[in-house]
Amino acid sequence: MKCAVLYGVRDVRIEDRPVPNAAAGQVLVHITRVGVCGSDVHYYTNGRIGDFIVEAPMILGHESAGVIEAVGEGVTGFAPGDRVTLEPGYTCGKCFFCKTGHYNLCPDVTFMATPPIDGAFCEYVAWPADFCYHLPDGMSDEEGAMMEPLSVGMWATRRGQVKPGDAVAVFGAGPIGLVTLQAAKAAGATTLIAVDIEDFRLDWAKKLGATHTVNARQADAIAEIMRITDGLRGAGAAFAGVDVAFETAGAVPTTRNALAATRRGGVAVLVGLPPDAMVELDIVSAASKEIDIRGMFRYANQYPASLALVSAGTIDVASLVTHHFSLDKAEDALRFADEHKSEAIKVVVDITE
Repeated sequence: MKCAVLYGVRDVRIEDRPVPNAAAGQVLVHITRVGVCGSDVHYYTNGRIGDFIVEAPMILGHESAGVIEAVGEGVTGFAPGDRVTLEPGYTCGKCFFCKTGHYNLCPDVTFMATPPIDGAFCEYVAWPADFCYHLPDGMSDEEGAMMEPLSVGMWATRRGQVKPGDAVAVFGAGPIGLVTLQAAKAAGATTLIAVDIEDFRLDWAKKLGATHTVNARQADAIAEIMRITDGLRGAGAAFAGVDVAFETAGAVPTTRNALAATRRGGVAVLVGLPPDAMVELDIVSAASKEIDIRGMFRYANQYPASLALVSAGTIDVASLVTHHFSLDKAEDALRFADEHKSEAIKVVVDITE
């Protein structure tokens, strides 16, 4: 099979590898579409994300969909020809975290395109059937691949405990920010503020349900959020701020702003991760406002709900796919996603037509 393999920083090579076999409990999936994630771009441009370092050739890509080619021993509920999306991480199923429903925190996780595990920029993937999901009739393969980023947004909304009538702010209107915005709207938020530095992405946020947008290059984002939320709970600055703020850009300034934008007693959810682990934050203000700062790591049990919401038309992921590249042009796709944030939302690699 043909694969796009990362050998080092800005070094992707197209090569042939053997087609894997479906072991017991697995399905062999003929991959059709794979989204380019920010983590793929980081590995391509930097060769590492924190302690995860590309030390050996690795196939990138973890947002995938395809068609089942074969099923392994003991697999039920799937058959060749079924269209599926793949949840890219599977865990031990036996530890405390797995047994309590928080399998995303399992220390023994196998996750696609995280060193040293190969991803889905290839024609075939053998994967546990327990982490494959049928695509509903009428759902495209591109939408199927988008279930992975949508699951991140869904989990962020759950971590923030968004309630009907809430005011939320999403810092960063990239793919994760836009699916988080929609997930918050689906959860009942009625004031939805999107903050970014690109008008192109803010216009997209408006189309997808943002009630307010703020270009942080042109205005003081915190002042605008306080103005928008003034009067929601009472008169005066002490009552302003959002119920839930989501940081999805993975930048230091937006991390600080997420804490500053949260109302007294509200919640700030750290979805993105800044490049440096040590960040200066105004902890005194956060503590005196008694806000909850909540981290999150990937997601757990979000694919079924994500599929249902997209199938019902409640959440739109199809429009987020703005550019397509062939598998032969996988490196171009990574470079484009990195360098064209003012014109691209989600870049997709078409593995097969």
